Amino acid sequence: MSFINLAQLIRNIFEKHHASALVACLGTTDNPGETIGFALYFFNFSTWTGKPGLYLEDLYVAPEHRNLGIGKALFGHLGRIAEENDCVRLDWAVLKWNAPSIVFYEQVLGAKPMDEWQGMRLEVEGIKNLRKYVK
Repeated sequence: MSFINLAQLIRNIFEKHHASALVACLGTTDNPGETIGFALYFFNFSTWTGKPGLYLEDLYVAPEHRNLGIGKALFGHLGRIAEENDCVRLDWAVLKWNAPSIVFYEQVLGAKPMDEWQGMRLEVEGIKNLRKYVK
């Protein structure tokens, strides 16, 4: 199990602006109350279209608040943000075993899987190994 350093998380999101977040809370704008969900996202760019896109890194709704429209509301706000920024697409990944989320994305939102793309990743050691290609 790994734990996130809260100070680093706050610095990377709110000070360095590596990502943005929508936060769903019980209560009002002035008195937000308990956090019940969030959407963490950032902008990317499509060389195919010459326009920006929005990438949803994480979506979470607390289990006791699921099926109440919170996920739809978060996606609604993401859609507004994407439109306001002239984004041509909204992308995200979902774990293959997460059947309830896949059903939500496909049947409720109308999302389609990207069959033509294969996800790739380098983690910390792989990133460090890239140094050997720089002279």
